[in-house]
Order: sequence, then structure tokens, then C-alpha cells
Amino acid sequence: MINSEIDKLTAHLQERLNPGISLRRRGGKDDSVEVYIGDEFLGVLFKDDEDPSDISYNLDIAILSMDLE
Repeated sequence: MINSEIDKLTAHLQERLNPGISLRRRGGKDDSVEVYIGDEFLGVLFKDDEDPSDISYNLDIAILSMDLE
């Protein structure tokens, strides 16, 4: 993902979900970024550009059972 794309996604997620969200590049990966709220890792946001005329983004959040206790 390019910087302008990451900036647009960050602004969208901050507006819709939480103003503390930030996106950070993943080492060696250009199709996804890590999603954080503050210093806490939340998940991974993937770019789906298999069909260039219909690009989408998928946010994968794993919730561990121990986090629910």
C-alpha cells in the first residue's frame, strides 16, 4: 500500500471506529498493514486488489478467549 492510501484508511477508521487507531507497515509486506489502538495491536488490514476495478480492504481481528476473562 502506498502512503496516501494508508493515510485515507487511517482517517476513515479513526472517524468510524476510534480516533486512537493507527496503521503501521508490516516488515516486507506491501499488501497489508498492522492496526493499533495506542500501543495495543488490534489486527491486520489486508488489501484485496485481485480485481483492479473493485479494490476492497479486509480487517482481520483475532480475539483471544483469555482477553475476555
